[in-house]
Amino acid sequence: MKRYMKKSEIWTFGIGLFGVSLLTGWMPDYTYTFFNDFAFKGSGIDPASITKMLAYVFGFAGIVGAVCELVIGYLVDRTRTKWGKIRPWIGFGVIPMAVVAMFVFIAPKTGNYKLAVAWMFIIYALYTAAACAVESPAGCFGACCTPNPEERGDAISIASIFKAIGQSGGMAVLPAVGFAMKAIMGKQQYKTAEGQGLDLVISTAVCALGCVLFTMIFFPNNRERVPYTEEKVSLKESLKFVFTNKNLLMVSLTKFTGFGRGVYSTVSLYIAVYLLGSKDLKIALLLPMGIGTAVGMLIVKKLLKMLDTKKVYIVCCLYGALSLTVLFVVSKAIGFVPKELTIPFLIINFFVGLQHGNTNLTPNVMIADCVDEIEWKTGKRQEGLCYAGFGFFSKVAAALTKSFGPALVVWAGYVTSTNANVAYATQSQTTLDRFLMIYTIIPAIFVLGQMIPIFFYDLNGKKRDMIAKELQERREKAAALKTTGEEA
Repeated sequence: MKRYMKKSEIWTFGIGLFGVSLLTGWMPDYTYTFFNDFAFKGSGIDPASITKMLAYVFGFAGIVGAVCELVIGYLVDRTRTKWGKIRPWIGFGVIPMAVVAMFVFIAPKTGNYKLAVAWMFIIYALYTAAACAVESPAGCFGACCTPNPEERGDAISIASIFKAIGQSGGMAVLPAVGFAMKAIMGKQQYKTAEGQGLDLVISTAVCALGCVLFTMIFFPNNRERVPYTEEKVSLKESLKFVFTNKNLLMVSLTKFTGFGRGVYSTVSLYIAVYLLGSKDLKIALLLPMGIGTAVGMLIVKKLLKMLDTKKVYIVCCLYGALSLTVLFVVSKAIGFVPKELTIPFLIINFFVGLQHGNTNLTPNVMIADCVDEIEWKTGKRQEGLCYAGFGFFSKVAAALTKSFGPALVVWAGYVTSTNANVAYATQSQTTLDRFLMIYTIIPAIFVLGQMIPIFFYDLNGKKRDMIAKELQERREKAAALKTTGEEA
């Protein structure tokens, strides 16, 4: 089939997703540690009360995000501008999102527990809504950048690699900011600033600025090439498209059945602190996983040319559960002893990361195929709501994850530091062992769970190619009729 995209468009599409994910990847975990360890330190508020409340804060924000996904998806599909229906949301929404993200890290100076809790609920829910208005449209751009499914798959693959790198980008920003602060302030002043979480505030500003700049590289260079249908579709009918299409529903349900696979991120910073010795070394902990993710996406890209998406997804899930189990068994055999466990842990972490190549890439390709299938069946193209449907389940899953994760931290017996000049308190061996379970064996169970819906997915390669061919023929006929009518 004809190829439509310039090479520069494929790369700037990736750069745009890198920018968005640089901020959205930074926010959840570092917001958690800012709220938990720094926002109200020294205010007189009981730290344990804040820790227990965070499960509800992130759970509520997840529900807000789930609702926003559907609303924004519906609005995207009704958007008609000279820039298209998706790009305006990304280009004009990124600055408000960056501004709200900064306000998340500016806590009120108060010793009032109720006021502190209200602020956390409101500000993080507001950020979640602002992020949905950018992240959701950015995710569905790949479905309309070209009508060629193979070219689309290549573009989504490359952009997904950039996105995965961006999600881990904040880990590089944090130690770089720390290094600059030490050089400017001196070690002792930096230690005090770190104890108050100032390095997190500055790092958020860097990620927010990067998000805006990289997204603005994408906006002027990329185009939407798949024509949208002109018929206006009611919200009720739109939701019916999303929640009654079997294949789209199965892809979306993977987020729900696998929600607990993401709880490792809740304790990854603490694993870095207590295994490697510093939160700045979270990059050393997750860099092998991030490299593994990038390599995994390249492997998955190759696999998708040889196998259909269903087989690739299931095989990669089985591998993911196995790799996490191996990490747990090896870690338990060695014991949570930094000098002995660090190197084996980091090496196996690379192999664990390979599985993320599948979950970062394959569902995006599947959803783009589902958009085509729905248009083929109904004559209406609904990129916004199709990705919003997936996003809805993603946000519900994230709400469950962000509630489940903090609850597991409480179960682990984590103790918060009350010393204004000390960032993190010493933990018991039981707590460290449970952190290890949260990082490995618990996610492994959910990785197996996320593949169950895919057994019912049937949009294989031959069916997908047939649909793409028929859609292209319909568009060419429609274009010819329109031209004939205008000439008449």
